[in-house]
Amino acid sequence: MFAVGVDVSNGRSMVAVLGARRSVVVQPHEVPHTADGFAELAARLHALDGEVRIVMEHTGRYYESFAMSMYRAGFFVSAVNPLAIKGYQEGISVRKVKTDKADALKIAQFAIDKWEILPHYTPMDTIRYDLKTLHRQFQLSSKTKTALNNNLIALLEQSYPGANRYFDSPVRPDGSQKWVDFVDTFWHVDCVARVSRKAFVERYQKWCKRHGYNFSEAKAVEIHEDARQRFPLVPKSDTCKLMVREAVAQLNAVSRTVETYRAEMDRLASQLPEYETVMAMTGVGKSMGPQLIAEIGDLRRFAHQKSLVGFAGTDPIKDDSGDKVSDSKPSSKRGSPYLRRTLFVIMTILLQLQPPDDPVYQFLDKKRSEGKPYYVYMTAGMTKFLRIYYGKVRDCLKEKGLWKQPNVDEVNPV
Repeated sequence: MFAVGVDVSNGRSMVAVLGARRSVVVQPHEVPHTADGFAELAARLHALDGEVRIVMEHTGRYYESFAMSMYRAGFFVSAVNPLAIKGYQEGISVRKVKTDKADALKIAQFAIDKWEILPHYTPMDTIRYDLKTLHRQFQLSSKTKTALNNNLIALLEQSYPGANRYFDSPVRPDGSQKWVDFVDTFWHVDCVARVSRKAFVERYQKWCKRHGYNFSEAKAVEIHEDARQRFPLVPKSDTCKLMVREAVAQLNAVSRTVETYRAEMDRLASQLPEYETVMAMTGVGKSMGPQLIAEIGDLRRFAHQKSLVGFAGTDPIKDDSGDKVSDSKPSSKRGSPYLRRTLFVIMTILLQLQPPDDPVYQFLDKKRSEGKPYYVYMTAGMTKFLRIYYGKVRDCLKEKGLWKQPNVDEVNPV
């Protein structure tokens, strides 16, 4: 048996090979993340007389090209949770050595000790890979949209206070919003207040027709009367008009990107076998469903429900010793922050909908009525939801004959 330890970094990795008795077979050396570099390493490992297992940490996206190339070369590849490697110590040494070469040897030693329970790396299929990548881009664009939205509101507080509260229409598929389109045309309070009611009503009607919104004369009168009570901080000027309209253009561009990502995520997720089952769950809709599927990925890589809960980081940390028994156990938060955020939003939706027959909401309401703190019952609800998710999707895949689990680690799934 030969254990290959790989300390992955951007564009290159440090590789070391140990034998069954922890003898160094190949000294730590650098392997570039290129086709020639991977081919040379594969040829060298194929020349070894015995079973070869390659182990690395799954950190970011740097490890994926290395793992994929070795997997395609026919090797057993294992991508392990970095926390498992970090907590692993060889012998009783108290010296702390932190170099790429030392880390590669440490990972190889870990592979020898955990030889029988190493999780087996299985590359995601193209749809799941694209879906997860798209979700990360969606999250980034959503954060940018929130920042631009707040920036526009801050500008309007100077030129047209309260204009963002005139309409509460949902975002259109093209990313446009009614209040944003309104301030693009009526960017200063004087654009409304300094004209007669009749003139504004006529102009507002033309604006609604141009943008495809329903016209209401009562609403136009309400806006006109409100505008006459507003006090702007800056005068109506070309500079003010430039700032507001540029802020609107930026927000519309990012909002359009967010909605494009949202639609594409739904299209990709709809091609997966668990899509209908997930979408039928209460609190999961066209937006949250694809996000949930993207972050959980292929359920078959989780040995059981606890593996999925641990991956999400909603499992409680046990800290009991001797006579010490903790009354409150915080969640580990060692899993995917993206998945936890998605689950938190779903819990918020359930609290808003209050579906009486939904078991997750019933559990949330029970914990809330017991006086549990907000984040305690929200985290407990997330764990309950994941357990139900696991059971429903597992049954769905079994019915379709797709439930075949690879060799996975129960504690640290890929």
